[in-house]
Amino acid sequence: MDLLYFGIALLVGLYLLMWSADKFVDGSSAVATRLGMPKLLVGIIIVGFGTSAPEMLVSALASLGGNPGIALGNAYGSNIANVALILGLTVIIRPIVIERNVMVREIPILLFATLISYYLLWDGFISRPEAVFMLVLFVCIMYFSITASMREEKRNKPCQEVLHQKQDEPEIMPMKNAVFWLLAGLILLIASSRLLIWGAVGIATFIDISDIIIGLTIVAVGTSLPELASAIAATRKNEHALVIGNIIGSNFFNALAVVGIAGVICPLPVEHGVIVRDMPLNIILTLSLFLFGMRVGKQHQGIISRFEGIVMLGIYGLYTAQLVSIVLGKPLIDFLV
Repeated sequence: MDLLYFGIALLVGLYLLMWSADKFVDGSSAVATRLGMPKLLVGIIIVGFGTSAPEMLVSALASLGGNPGIALGNAYGSNIANVALILGLTVIIRPIVIERNVMVREIPILLFATLISYYLLWDGFISRPEAVFMLVLFVCIMYFSITASMREEKRNKPCQEVLHQKQDEPEIMPMKNAVFWLLAGLILLIASSRLLIWGAVGIATFIDISDIIIGLTIVAVGTSLPELASAIAATRKNEHALVIGNIIGSNFFNALAVVGIAGVICPLPVEHGVIVRDMPLNIILTLSLFLFGMRVGKQHQGIISRFEGIVMLGIYGLYTAQLVSIVLGKPLIDFLV
């Protein structure tokens, strides 16, 4: 019966997490758009960070509850799911065009943040000073990215204002409604995250599965569902800047802020599998964003195609198979445990 209660709590928590994150992102995006922020910046800061709020809350609560495996697995597992699963599914629906400034600025910044995270994890422990360093680096990089994007927005402002008036304005949520859903969504995110972490830890304890595996699979995919919903919706509207901004902003936030906050709450021991399996895959997937976007050896640049989406999904399938095989006690690749 306990397992049934934990399962119900996990499913209800995931559903509320999806619904509340969707409302939170809708409200946040409307507020930001009415303030005249560029779409890429909205994608990175509002949509990307907003949809990463579940990861932040789940990892913080896991750290408070003494479950560092879920805290780390949720953050880095979500990054893997964001690129390999979510972006893979999205570009299969419709190929995505990546702007040049994303290729030369945002993706290299994300790669830098991922490499720094890997370096700090290498000794098998994240101390509070290292966690504080992550948060400081996060703030510095965000300041640089915001100021660079705003300068670029000023240069392109005349053309964008015309498009905004003709296409976007009628669809923007009224400011009062936007503020309401921003606050209400955030409150529900906190409640649903607590319910989710309770169910996940309960299941892990009941069936004796490592909490890092739970964090990397069920919790990571569950907290990444808001990113999937927003990415698919933006793709259907040809808002490619929002899609790629969502992925980059979410992964950047997870790599530094989510892990940094969890580490400040409680220093985090790092399992061997995170070092030899999860972080190297994070780096490879981040590099693939750049390589796929450049379409090396082809005439058309800045497009992630359906074939490349299938490749991403294949990678995620192999990664998930490795995790499942570890749970069953028969790992497909022994040294990636």
